[in-house]
Amino acid sequence: MTHGPGEVVITGVGLAVPGASTPDALLRRTACPVTGPDPEPFDTAARIGRRGHRYKDRATRLALCAALEALRDADLLPSDGESDRPADGPADAPSDSPSDRETVTVPGDTVGVVASSNLGNLDTACLTTTAIAERSAVDLSPMSLPNASSNVIASWVAIRHGLRGPNLMLCNGPTSGLDAVHWGAALVAAGRVRRVVVVGAETHNAVVEDLLGRSAGELLDGAAALVVEGARWAEARGARGVAALGPYERRAGLTGCVEALLPDAAAPGVWFTPERYAEGPAGAVPVPRAVPRYDVTGAVGRASGALGVLQCVAAVGWLARAAATTGAEPVESAERVESAEPVESDARAGSGTAFGAGPGSARDPVPVSRQALITSGDDTADAVAGLLLRPTPDRSHPHPARAPLISMECSR
Repeated sequence: MTHGPGEVVITGVGLAVPGASTPDALLRRTACPVTGPDPEPFDTAARIGRRGHRYKDRATRLALCAALEALRDADLLPSDGESDRPADGPADAPSDSPSDRETVTVPGDTVGVVASSNLGNLDTACLTTTAIAERSAVDLSPMSLPNASSNVIASWVAIRHGLRGPNLMLCNGPTSGLDAVHWGAALVAAGRVRRVVVVGAETHNAVVEDLLGRSAGELLDGAAALVVEGARWAEARGARGVAALGPYERRAGLTGCVEALLPDAAAPGVWFTPERYAEGPAGAVPVPRAVPRYDVTGAVGRASGALGVLQCVAAVGWLARAAATTGAEPVESAERVESAEPVESDARAGSGTAFGAGPGSARDPVPVSRQALITSGDDTADAVAGLLLRPTPDRSHPHPARAPLISMECSR
């Protein structure tokens, strides 16, 4: 099958949140919040090992756990027992202990990282500035000081896995997670890289609790990650997408954002609402009331910069469940809209970029009723982002996969 140059799919997902290890588990917890004692905090050492903790703050460790799981899910890491062991590691280290560096099986410069976290290293930054103000910079540890950098999460994900593509860190308020997904897909659609690890992470601590005026129990301590990849590159290496990215919008208000994504008042199959969204009166809600709603923050806590990535992971779970329960036809044989003209690929924010479209591809081949609408942001702060997530079509292989290309060809 021929893919448009802008077609972007999700080939891997990862979670590092208490009580939910898979997209379906996150969806179930969102639909039916668990009562009783809160689940135990996520044990990062069980996934990345004690050595992976060295000189890293909690948010970074959570992000590393989610990214590792997403890369494994996308089949971009060697199978167990084949990962690289650092040269300075002890010779008698257990064979099942995670190494400090697990490099990907594709060229590192074909993989980028986009991370989102508004509050992740706030405690480190505040404690560092306080120590300097009250005592002296001499009191600071040179090993912990890099954690005060705003891009520490994105940097450590890249360092651990040898990812040498573009490396971005977003701290963009309530829309930051969806913005990160958008910019990761934009890098792929533009041909800058073939795939991007998108990760969102937040944690709670005394500094965050004081700033937000909320208790730890109300705040997320976790991370989520996606691997977004060009569909043709995924197919060439034999990977199957679990979802396809549709249009993205960034508008001043929720209603305008939804109307831009769903013209003619079309009803999506599901709506992942903004954080703690309060329904308005009849006629004021931009999505029909019959559409199921999910607010993932009810299950995991207020998620800030990680929200959009968490919503995408939960939407992957919904798409898989919908496909299993409805026995839907392959997307390629689904009813198409009247217009099948190609659309331009535009990677600018707020432009309604349709990453699933490209020259020679049909516009919106998937009925809206089978798509997941994801929105995040504050309707009162002129910042709302929205994204449509779609099921992936069944792929046929009439021609053999093309030979691997050198990484520099990604820039063309």
